[in-house]
Amino acid sequence: MVVVDAMEKTAGVRVLQTELNDSPGVCLKFYGPLADIQMAMQAAEETAHRMGTSVITDIIPGPSPLSRAAYEAQPDMSPLIEQPTVQYPEENMNDQGQSPFAVGLIETQGFTAVFEAIDTALKTSAVEVLAREKLGGGYITVLIKGDVAAVQSAVDAGKAKVEGLGRLIAAHVIPSPSQGVLSLLPK
Repeated sequence: MVVVDAMEKTAGVRVLQTELNDSPGVCLKFYGPLADIQMAMQAAEETAHRMGTSVITDIIPGPSPLSRAAYEAQPDMSPLIEQPTVQYPEENMNDQGQSPFAVGLIETQGFTAVFEAIDTALKTSAVEVLAREKLGGGYITVLIKGDVAAVQSAVDAGKAKVEGLGRLIAAHVIPSPSQGVLSLLPK
């Protein structure tokens, strides 16, 4: 989500599709003018680096129409995490620009840790839970919504609660999330 937001805010790119892979990770597929894709990829790499995570990027300039069957995944459902592994965000986008609220993410490895983190976050600030996403391998992310200050306070409090209960993978606040991020939020 954080990388999608950075890419869309940097250049005129749109999310084509997202696809969960076997390790806790996501393949993000974007489209747009080549120069915008290049700028967005640089933003993705810089954002991932700042977050201390790795990212693999690749650009296919002018992909052959015949290759679409290889890179565009068909709908798929994972019984292990009980959710679709492929999303088509562009179908839900409405081009209304960025949202007036913030989205916070707390991702842990360990259910106990994330439950304690979100309980603490909700007791700290006026935020609401948007979703809980299982990613496999014990990784779980909870998304919250509210004004920027409330979400930041909630994420900070939740993040502090994780220590000793599980492993914090990431905690981040996205102020005014892009339409691509909004389209990826669980409905």
